[in-house]
Amino acid sequence: MGTIAYEDLTPGRIFDLGKVEVDRAEMLAFAERFDPQPFHLDEEAGRNSVLGGMCASGWFTASLWMRSYVDHVLSDSTSQGSPGGNELAWLAPVFPGDVLHLRMEVTSQRRSRSKPNLGLVEITGTADRGDQRVMRFTFVGMFGTREKT
Repeated sequence: MGTIAYEDLTPGRIFDLGKVEVDRAEMLAFAERFDPQPFHLDEEAGRNSVLGGMCASGWFTASLWMRSYVDHVLSDSTSQGSPGGNELAWLAPVFPGDVLHLRMEVTSQRRSRSKPNLGLVEITGTADRGDQRVMRFTFVGMFGTREKT
């Protein structure tokens, strides 16, 4: 059993997931495979778009957040996956070399009615570049409880 269980994920708790620098080569490889839009692959196309430069796919930014979430929380938890979320917002473009500060906040929790050894935790994840928020999303994580009923 992981150290972080449902009981530890109380509303208002914030986890600092660290900082990550957006690597140009990784960003391009991701775009080539999963989101090959011109402004994700080409400097000139990016400059000529409303985004102002070649920028990361929002899915790449979300993947950077997810990796930090796994490294800082899930790898030492009772996580049982996620049934999904309600919100995903890419608030500003992310560019190669940007340093993103990643965080999560627990916004609510409740025990599952059908599975009493499972708790449902609403989480808001964020990525900030300096004082500018570039991504925000809300989802539910399922975590095992310490207490077995």
